[in-house]
Amino acid sequence: MSGDDWNTKIIDEFRANEGRVGGMFEGAPMLLIHHIGRKSGRESVSPTMYLPDDQDPDLIYVFASKGGAPTNPGWYYNLTSAGAADVERGTETYHVSVQEVTGPDRDRLYAEQVSRYPTFGEYEKKTAGIRTIPVLALRRA
Repeated sequence: MSGDDWNTKIIDEFRANEGRVGGMFEGAPMLLIHHIGRKSGRESVSPTMYLPDDQDPDLIYVFASKGGAPTNPGWYYNLTSAGAADVERGTETYHVSVQEVTGPDRDRLYAEQVSRYPTFGEYEKKTAGIRTIPVLALRRA
């Protein structure tokens, strides 16, 4: 199954089940990021897990892990280039501003994600010495 087919299956399941998916993502907070290709100009939709902010319900964090691949996912570049996107979260779609989180704040958020979903620790081991997995803050506009 290609990456596009895999994403399409997750997107369809997400939309059919009010934002919930099963399999390896069972019970995990998921959202769909709508982004415009900075080179292609085409809209794409990428499913990803997110971490809600503990104090601010309008703020969530996403992790450009790409399963521990040596390169960042395309959606990371599209979001940081545009500075904004639309997300589907549960049954709601809304506009967000995008800001990269760096330094100690990035490290704290990534460690929190690892504590909740240890697979993210495996991704970090795979990328050690190659890249630091970016963390993006998505704020409801």
